[in-house]
Amino acid sequence: MENELTPEYTAFLNKNRAKINGYLNKVLWFFILAGPAIAAGILGGIFPDISYITCICISAFVAVMAAIHLLLLKKYSTATFSCVFVLAGLNLVLLYMSCSHVSIYITWFLVPLLSLLFCDKYIYIYAVIQNFILMWIAEWINAPYKAALNTNYASASDYFLDRISGFTIEYIIMLAAGFIIEKLILGYFKNLLEQNQLIGEQEKTVEEKVDILDSMAEIYDNVNLIDFVNSTETSLRDPEHHTHGIDMTAQTHTLMNQRLKKQVMPDMLDEFLAFTNIKTVRARLSHKKLISADFIDVVSGWFRAQYITVDSTLDGIPNIVIYTTRNVDAEKRREEHLIRISMTDEMTRLFNRRCYDEDLREYRNGELSEDFVIFSIDVNGLKTVNDTKGHAAGDELIKGAADCLALSVGNKGKVYRTGGDEFMAVVYTKDPAALRNEILNKTKEWHGVYTEEITMSVGFAAHKEKPDAGVDDLEHIADADMYTQKEKFYKERGIERRR
Repeated sequence: MENELTPEYTAFLNKNRAKINGYLNKVLWFFILAGPAIAAGILGGIFPDISYITCICISAFVAVMAAIHLLLLKKYSTATFSCVFVLAGLNLVLLYMSCSHVSIYITWFLVPLLSLLFCDKYIYIYAVIQNFILMWIAEWINAPYKAALNTNYASASDYFLDRISGFTIEYIIMLAAGFIIEKLILGYFKNLLEQNQLIGEQEKTVEEKVDILDSMAEIYDNVNLIDFVNSTETSLRDPEHHTHGIDMTAQTHTLMNQRLKKQVMPDMLDEFLAFTNIKTVRARLSHKKLISADFIDVVSGWFRAQYITVDSTLDGIPNIVIYTTRNVDAEKRREEHLIRISMTDEMTRLFNRRCYDEDLREYRNGELSEDFVIFSIDVNGLKTVNDTKGHAAGDELIKGAADCLALSVGNKGKVYRTGGDEFMAVVYTKDPAALRNEILNKTKEWHGVYTEEITMSVGFAAHKEKPDAGVDDLEHIADADMYTQKEKFYKERGIERRR
């Protein structure tokens, strides 16, 4: 059977032999205490038929056997004869003890059972045969003594035949059971080793893939390894590769995406959250190499989020994936140049005047909802900033205003840059005054490089308050309210302003 085994399995069996040999050698050394233990029994009157010489012989014999076996282990720990030697030593000790009337019946069967630990059927057969022969010898030698003590037997031969017939049946049963156990053990260990090798190969494959992706990590802004088996995420861009747990029952997004969502353009936030929902990624990535989607970061522009399968089950369900984000703003500018020019403002990435006019055209043709509101916004003091600090400071002011508006309005509507420092917003809200305060509060938090503060005049017109007004009327009302707010601002600041 062994010649059919793989080299790895043979190495495993040899390692097991060495370990079992080591344990049995310790048993032999411990067995030396049997002599003193029996001597204590003699002293206490428990073993009246045993002499102290027997105790000395048992301990001396075991010590010699243990020493010889220890020497064998130093050079031949995996050799068959080392295994056979220790089993023979135990059997001979049992024979001597039996002939000396130290009756320990269970140990006759213990040695063959111990031989099963070597996972070798030939060693097991040897142990059974030797044990059986020595047991016959022991019973034959002890038969006259035992028969004399038991009146149920007419002669020593009757006692011997009775005892040996029972032992023979037990040995046959033990031999068959041992073969079955040996087969099951070998089969179990072989399957276990094959599975371990398969797991090792899979881990090596995964490590190779991760190493490749790790070497490519520099081209990505963020690279995370997500392990669905262990429910963890690991940042590959982090030199220390910190790993964090993912609560798949309660958590919908990884730590990376919880951070990224704060920078995603508000009107794309719902789409971003749906794409990065960790609970649905495996299903969406099933039988696929990757899935990707593009979003806009309010600071750095377009970025591409991708989930890439690294390892999957036989059914194609991903076990380990790489999640990456990469800035593709330049690429998107090339791919969507015409669309961006026609629909968005280049500087602020808000919707532009053309988009605003097209949207208003649709609103004119449709019915306005009760929470429809138009906002008119103008940046205060832009000309002064341009004249005193330069156009870079002015551009910074416009971008800052756009960021404040986008973050405040969020997914409640759309924000448009309709002129140099002029913005419009179409929002669905039942409390436009609260939204205006939110915009103003957001501007108080803003600080630039060239300019310390930004202020805006914000006016609005709500369809709920002017139900008979059309879209164009609401726009004029919002503009008028904005100019009222602007006059109020300059008056509070004590600034003389020419219309």
